[in-house]
Amino acid sequence: MIGFKRTLIPLLLIFAGLTTGCAPPRTLVSKAEKFPQMYVEQPRSLLVLPPMNESTDAEAKAYYMTTVEMPFALSGYYVFPVEMVSDIMKQEGVYDTELLYQLPLDKFYEYFGADAVLYTHIKKWDVAYLVIASNLTVSIEAEIVSTRTLAKLWSYTGTVVVDLSGGNQGGGLAGLIASAIATAVNTASADYVRYARVANSRLITSLPAGPYNEMYLKDQNDQIVDQTPKQ
Repeated sequence: MIGFKRTLIPLLLIFAGLTTGCAPPRTLVSKAEKFPQMYVEQPRSLLVLPPMNESTDAEAKAYYMTTVEMPFALSGYYVFPVEMVSDIMKQEGVYDTELLYQLPLDKFYEYFGADAVLYTHIKKWDVAYLVIASNLTVSIEAEIVSTRTLAKLWSYTGTVVVDLSGGNQGGGLAGLIASAIATAVNTASADYVRYARVANSRLITSLPAGPYNEMYLKDQNDQIVDQTPKQ
């Protein structure tokens, strides 16, 4: 029992250290300043490619793919369904996402007439688990590239970090054990798709509205968080 306590106390101190850091100040920038080419080229249609999975979870691609089309369509763009695109490209002999991402952009205009292509990268889709503490992270990088000028029109990262810890279950060893059990249950039942949608919503807040949205060309002064790395 004493050994168990000796193990838990350092873990608690580590967890406390991780959760007391100060967030860096955020810099705001307008959508027009950050993504001027979106307002110049004014793409109307987006071709959504299957996501590139760079996480450690082999199932992340299939789950995330179910979430990516709708938010961009609701932002006012005509979105070519990712499943349809994938099927057509397979008919052309392109089976792998890696090969799709290497295709010349003019091919997407030639095959589909799309104004721009949406690339998404799953950077993180995992859980950091520490007995009584657990954090789920879903992080998506996305970019829109013009099929006509080849210019990068927009790019942003949406990240969600969710605390799955069991919380305060009372004092003493019994409370710690109850917290560890609650953390394990929360971790096992975590709904990644739900949090992927939240990550998408953070991406979408930075995206200039498309032509089928009432805010089209009216959101140029909207402020967003500038994600440009600091020098």
